[in-house]
Amino acid sequence: MKSRSLILFIALSLLAIGLFLADLAWGSIHISLSEIISVFFGKGAEGINSEILLNFRLPKAITAVLAGASLSVAGLMMQTLFRNPLADPYILGVSSGASLGVALVMMAAAFLPVAFVSSGWALIAAAIIGASIVLVLVVGVSFKVNNAVSLLIVGIMFGTIASSFVSVLQNFSNPDAIKLFVMWTFGSLSAVTWNYMTVLLPVVLVGLGLAFYLQKKLDGLLLGENYARGLGISITKTRFLIVLATGLLAGGITAFTGPIAFVGVAIPHIARGVFRTSLHRILLPACVLLGASLLLVCDIISQMPTYTLPINTISALFGAPIIIWIILKRR
Repeated sequence: MKSRSLILFIALSLLAIGLFLADLAWGSIHISLSEIISVFFGKGAEGINSEILLNFRLPKAITAVLAGASLSVAGLMMQTLFRNPLADPYILGVSSGASLGVALVMMAAAFLPVAFVSSGWALIAAAIIGASIVLVLVVGVSFKVNNAVSLLIVGIMFGTIASSFVSVLQNFSNPDAIKLFVMWTFGSLSAVTWNYMTVLLPVVLVGLGLAFYLQKKLDGLLLGENYARGLGISITKTRFLIVLATGLLAGGITAFTGPIAFVGVAIPHIARGVFRTSLHRILLPACVLLGASLLLVCDIISQMPTYTLPINTISALFGAPIIIWIILKRR
């Protein structure tokens, strides 16, 4: 690794650590750095501050890191697979499938037991099932089509079908259910507790592991599928693994936090601009650090002293200008 890249990685790592600590300290109740260190080293702190830090802010900050890293890496893989600078982790319809699952549970509340509907696990299970169904369909299609453009179109169509079913459910639902569903679509990092983390963390680690395993194959795809075949890369197998990794990362995060927009589109372009390379052995860890840092910044900004803003609102303010810049730059 070149010395410039090494210096950048060290700087980004320190930035991510600093933002992580800032996210733990910032909120309606300020917790000093000395208190945070005391709690981490088991020296104790004030009871209420310790409770807020360990059971609310720490899992929320870890979720921000996991979500930012997952969506950024998934977005990078989608942009490489489809050779489209505006491709994002949700382009294959995984988010729409998760939304359909959640909508079915929320808007069928009148026909389901109250205990089931009020359970956070019910919504997560519904989102995972919905995302998995779309993922299985897309994976099945990936073995049948010969080019990435066809797969892209089919993924968009699956997402459109799922969104259409959500619209139908909204049309026949009561206003309270619709409001709950709309609030879910705003995205939230604070909904992930330690119990949920035991499921979310392994899913994300498997997805990231697959992505890093595919780094050389992703480099080959940058040169085009015909050239990649000449290098001995199995396009069908590689496409399947990319879709699977993206489904795990994007589907897993969406199930636990709701959809978080623009991060997956913007961060890969920032990583390419900062490191001035297209090599995935550099871009993948860069996306992990930059994505985690961006979502930590969004979470810090969203935590106003008197109220909390939806995470999707803040991420859009960062991501949308970058997308506009990409379009204008490429004309």
